[in-house]
Amino acid sequence: MIRIEKAKKEHAAQIAHLIMVAMTDDCCLNFCGEGRGLDDFRQMMTLLVEREDSQYSWQNTFVALEDDKVVGIATSYDGGRLHELRKPFLELAKVWLNRDHTGMDDETQAGELYLDSLAVLPEYRKQGLATQLIEATSQRAKDMHMPCVGLLVDAGNPNAERLYHACGFRFANPSTWGGHQMNHLVRPL
Repeated sequence: MIRIEKAKKEHAAQIAHLIMVAMTDDCCLNFCGEGRGLDDFRQMMTLLVEREDSQYSWQNTFVALEDDKVVGIATSYDGGRLHELRKPFLELAKVWLNRDHTGMDDETQAGELYLDSLAVLPEYRKQGLATQLIEATSQRAKDMHMPCVGLLVDAGNPNAERLYHACGFRFANPSTWGGHQMNHLVRPL
């Protein structure tokens, strides 16, 4: 039986892997500097998930668990805290990836609980886990007295966009992030 619960620090490596699934290999490689690859990015992301002050922190994450195996994740945070929570990523990227990303576009803003990463392992898809993770995230937003949940979806990913619309998200505005055309979707609460 698969259950949805708040992540624990010991889930960090599995969460990092799924965040990279959500980002895609192309996007992850886009962040890497000369001579750096996916293994370097995975190590850095694991360190970020282990931290408490990172946008990718285990404390910001719900997991779908089958026994002790993390089969899905939803990582979210207050969009108004983006710059504060992004600092660890920027600092580690300089060391681990030899890249300065300080000019990176903002993907969220104050007034929304930002669903940064949502992913389910391929063999566990089409079982409703993504919807359950979205519902847990929406409940977190309500508990935080946030008016909505927001996210970015790649404009070239209509399957994901259909899922989000079925869960009550609506188009807010076009955006660009990580070199991709994105759609900013919002689910009012």
